[in-house]
Amino acid sequence: MEREEAEIVTENGDAEAKKGFSDGSICGFESLHRLLQSSLSPQLFQEVSRMLLGMNCGRPLETVSLPDPAKALSSTHDFDLQAFSFRADNESLRAPRIVRVGLIQNSISLPTTAPFLDQKRAIFQKLAPIIDAAGTSGVNILCLQEAWTMPFAFCTREKKWCEFAEPVDGESTQFIQDFALKYNMVIISPILERDVKHGETLWNTAVIIGNHGNILGKHRKNHIPRVGDFNESTYYMEGNTGHPVFETAFGKIAVNICYGRHHPLNWLAFGLNGAEIVFNPSATVGELSEPMWPIEARNAAIANSYFIGSINRVGTEIFPNPFTSGDGKPQHTDFGHFYGSSHFSAPDASCTPSLSRFKDGLMISDMDLNLCRQLKDKWGFRMTARYELYAEMLANYMKPDFEPQVVTDPLLHKIP
Repeated sequence: MEREEAEIVTENGDAEAKKGFSDGSICGFESLHRLLQSSLSPQLFQEVSRMLLGMNCGRPLETVSLPDPAKALSSTHDFDLQAFSFRADNESLRAPRIVRVGLIQNSISLPTTAPFLDQKRAIFQKLAPIIDAAGTSGVNILCLQEAWTMPFAFCTREKKWCEFAEPVDGESTQFIQDFALKYNMVIISPILERDVKHGETLWNTAVIIGNHGNILGKHRKNHIPRVGDFNESTYYMEGNTGHPVFETAFGKIAVNICYGRHHPLNWLAFGLNGAEIVFNPSATVGELSEPMWPIEARNAAIANSYFIGSINRVGTEIFPNPFTSGDGKPQHTDFGHFYGSSHFSAPDASCTPSLSRFKDGLMISDMDLNLCRQLKDKWGFRMTARYELYAEMLANYMKPDFEPQVVTDPLLHKIP
């Protein structure tokens, strides 16, 4: 492989992307892959990339050239911009089903002490050029990060942050609808929802906006963390929308919000309902989850034969009042560094490099959805699964008198 084929570069021209020791960097680099690219010879970097990123149909992922206006927006507004292509094998009876998909990660724009309306509008202003870059690049489906309209204040357990909640058809949806209509783009907008028809109940909700600017539907977060600062049940409880898959003009999509990625059966259910792309908009910090971040979604993409887009916000958000974790640690005013690292995973175990750990970013991928069925045919996971056994086991497990199926060695406790 030639040097230029092995390099992983950003579309705005930063081949090295070495940024000094900024908060969240890895020894001054924006990501592990850029650190490795700078530190290894081309031959070693090629081999390490093969092991870390996998092979798509037996070949390394190819970069995608994006239009100049998108690269100009990336340079002007200083956000990471990367693009790659997942191919599938050519078929005799089906044409390729190529869709262009985008993920946006971002930090907040103003201090959390600023007036709430100013904070929200500043985030709108920050995201507009990134969404424009996606639109001018021809992105068909775009997903934003979890609770993108606000600081991720759920660690504070203060009720004042509930003011950011809005109805499904509220201000942020109207803001996004304009872009969806302008660019013929499906957009997933995760917000803090206020359900005005059910007693002002709050939900962690992803609103799916169709490519005609219509509200296609919504999905509410299935699994609520109660881990350290992330005791989100202070604000909302487990969702009640099941595992919906939304059939769009560009493919069947689903949303597995944040903590749901730790639950294999949650991923499974979206697959059983026919998802071809599942998005995982998240907000998570390094000390809590980073070792799991590159593993869980990739494993789910393999096990369920669909593509996954993983999104994590970036930056450290400082709050005005100290809070505690309930784990003996001293009180603090931030939860930690949101490490970005958004990426795509494919059903053949290949994945893209990650976006920056500390900069706003847009990750774009062309993906041939035919790969989903090709991998189902290859591995036969759906045919070889034993759903009847799992169903029986789960049904028994839910009974109060459940007994685990454990066979004990009769000599285990026998005194010698």
